Amino acid sequence: PPAASLDERLGMLVKRAPVMLFMKGSPGAERCGFSRKTVELLRGEGVAFDTFDILEDEEVRQGLKKFSNWPTYPQLYAKGSLIGGLDILKELQEAGELKDELGV
Repeated sequence: PPAASLDERLGMLVKRAPVMLFMKGSPGAERCGFSRKTVELLRGEGVAFDTFDILEDEEVRQGLKKFSNWPTYPQLYAKGSLIGGLDILKELQEAGELKDELGV
């Protein structure tokens, strides 16, 4: 069968887990402060999540920016929909709405 197009691949990746974090590095080996803070925030809230290291796949790294219309990382998805980056997660956390927004 033909290889999945990038958009198809991204569509599957964002739904790989109920909460999916696209970050630089991996939990415990983050390669940027924003990714580390996002992991800490999610863990602090007791949110289960899967991750994808965008530094390991340049096609995904560039493609996801267009796919999501969001230019920066990390990017957090819940049930296949973009929630946003660290600033939005902090706002949701401060408002006590993070888990509701993530559906967890």
